[in-house]
Amino acid sequence: MLNNQAHHNGFIVNFARKLFAGKVSTFKMVLLFLPVAIIIAVAIAMGGIIAAGGLLVVFVGIPIILAIVAYPIFGIAVLMVVSFFLNYVSEFVPPDTPTGIILDGITYLLIFGFLLKFKYDRDWAHFKNPISYFILAWLAYNFVEVGNPASPSILAWVYTVRTVGFIMLMYFIFVYQVRTVAQIKFLIKLWLVMAFLSAVSGFQQENFGLFPFEKAWYYSDPLRLSFLYINGHLRKVSIYPDPVTFSYNMVVAAVLCLCLIFTKIKTYKKVLLGLSIPFFFLVMLYSGTRGAFVLPPAALALLAVMNFNKKILLFVISAGIVLTGLIFMPTSNQFIKRFQTAFRPSDDPSFNVRAENQKRIKPYILSHPIGGGLGSVGIWGRRFAPNSFLAKFPPDSGYVRVAVEMGYIGLILFCTLMFVILKTGINNYYLIKNPELKIYCLAMVLIIFVFNIGNYPQQALVQYPSNILFYLACALLSVTLRIDQQERKEQADKQAAELTA
Repeated sequence: MLNNQAHHNGFIVNFARKLFAGKVSTFKMVLLFLPVAIIIAVAIAMGGIIAAGGLLVVFVGIPIILAIVAYPIFGIAVLMVVSFFLNYVSEFVPPDTPTGIILDGITYLLIFGFLLKFKYDRDWAHFKNPISYFILAWLAYNFVEVGNPASPSILAWVYTVRTVGFIMLMYFIFVYQVRTVAQIKFLIKLWLVMAFLSAVSGFQQENFGLFPFEKAWYYSDPLRLSFLYINGHLRKVSIYPDPVTFSYNMVVAAVLCLCLIFTKIKTYKKVLLGLSIPFFFLVMLYSGTRGAFVLPPAALALLAVMNFNKKILLFVISAGIVLTGLIFMPTSNQFIKRFQTAFRPSDDPSFNVRAENQKRIKPYILSHPIGGGLGSVGIWGRRFAPNSFLAKFPPDSGYVRVAVEMGYIGLILFCTLMFVILKTGINNYYLIKNPELKIYCLAMVLIIFVFNIGNYPQQALVQYPSNILFYLACALLSVTLRIDQQERKEQADKQAAELTA
């Protein structure tokens, strides 16, 4: 009986190998798949769309679910792709469709896969770094907020912590599952491909017009349209939920391209990266987001400080001259005019409104040390406590939102977390010896710095895919140092073995 079972299993394995190698004859393929095709056709004919959906789940959904759990890098890639395109796809479906549950499901699957793997490989060393400790402290504070007496609704906390807390858990998934230089390269390439596709979408919207479904999305909400239509120009969002997320991701992609140019790659790749940088900056202008315009010079300044050499210094000085010319040059171009106002905040009415709102909310922040509760402002505040004071307050700034919802204690903890992340990344950059890993670490430091600067005028870390990419960047700060240390240890062990041989 055992011999028959082994023979049967061996037959299946051999047949599978021949099938994937293309060595199965056409006749045998027809005999194999014709009954399957007939069964599918009959099922759809009898069951309609429900049967089609069920078959799709069985033949596509289940294999993808299993692959996300079993192959974490594939799962992380799926998470990144879905986080980029989920909002764009949601424009095709009815407004009340809970598309966000897809990202929740992928997140839970990645956590489940992590727990399964960690059960057999309990290596706590991956998490023994300052970033992990402060993220845990921040998560703990988020869960303490459930008991905030000033919170108008427990449901607002539930919906907010679902997107804030569980997304932060992705940091631990990334730190644990990303283990090789090849995996880092793959994720960075995927990141740039997604960013480039979104840049192409923004370019298409500005220069060739909106697709019908895009136009329907813009005009379906009068409030959204009033926010996006400024001075006779429609601000573009590309595949993102809003122009802020679009512009910030274009800056981040440009910074990533700039850093990768300094790695040892082929010349044509450096040319492609170099051409991508102005393209990303161009489509960034289509968003009309003033807060994004100050991010490139901020990134260049930190780059010059961290990687001080003649080439970098010459590049930064040249970029500074060009930037100064753009700021002060007389022009009738609406994009350049809006770009110039970002460096003259006193001339920006929206900046003055934000400053006035912050002045108005300051007494509330000072009188509520743990804030008004998670979800008390923004969409969840308006949904679950529409008549509350905070539901009508526009936080704009990510830091102001933290201060309002979680008090000045929460703001201090959040700023400390950001400081620790940047400090750890800068320290790791100088500790890493591998030139390639060193550049990857530098890129992640600049990206985190850009998101933090951008989080002051706008909310930079609450929308997909920015929140996913931010915690991936945080994780790579630790991963690059760990891989570098492993490489040095392996090299030292090899040298020691050669000496004793």
